[in-house]
Amino acid sequence: MIKRLYKQALAKREEQRQTELYRNLMRHEAKLGGQLFGPVPKNHRREFFCFDRRTWVWHEEWVDEKGVKRVKTTRYDVRPDGILKAQDGQPYQLASREEVLNLYKASQLYKTEVADKLYSFA
Repeated sequence: MIKRLYKQALAKREEQRQTELYRNLMRHEAKLGGQLFGPVPKNHRREFFCFDRRTWVWHEEWVDEKGVKRVKTTRYDVRPDGILKAQDGQPYQLASREEVLNLYKASQLYKTEVADKLYSFA
């Protein structure tokens, strides 16, 4: 029984380690993605990342000239019949043709940068 509990504890610890590793990689990917569009200004946080197979996220946080914290999050849901976009909790709407092209270019650049800077072990 003790052996079984020990194995369960080890398995749980390994699962927690894997989860933490995944989160750290996602944070780093998001940070790299946010830098694709130029330097991130002081007191500003910008992230751009692929959340899952069909979801891309653009997130920005900054403090405006009046000292108020601002946040803008845009989610893109890539579907076979088009790309849907939602901003700041609003309902999804079809992304414009220009926005779809920009997302495509950004996603290609993101994949290259992340592969080169985070996952190249050669």
